[in-house]
Amino acid sequence: MNTELIDLNGIGDGRGMLVSLEALKNVPFEIKRVYYLTQLKSDHPRGFHAHKNLKQLVVCLNGSCDFILDDGQTKNTVHLNDPTKGLIIESMIWREMHNFSKDCVIMVLASEYYDESDYIRNYEDFKKK
Repeated sequence: MNTELIDLNGIGDGRGMLVSLEALKNVPFEIKRVYYLTQLKSDHPRGFHAHKNLKQLVVCLNGSCDFILDDGQTKNTVHLNDPTKGLIIESMIWREMHNFSKDCVIMVLASEYYDESDYIRNYEDFKKK
């Protein structure tokens, strides 16, 4: 499956932690869009789509959540709860987000600008690809 949990190598001391994200270094693509999700409701899952071309790096900055990832043959669940870990999601991976903690904040770095035509929003259509 085209997903990977990577270490983001935070640098910390008694003052706190610094995590740097750099395109084509620890982020394996050019970054064209950054967005974040906050004030998420545990009983309102999100996602339920795949991207034809877009790649993403997902970091749970605070709290925790679960990503269900599906390549059409295999499903994996990844629990995110560490801001020094990033989840790489390549194109053509169906994703669902569940079980948000009350304090969950998710940041997403994307390889492309928003383009509705890049989305596959119907699971049956995704399985046919």
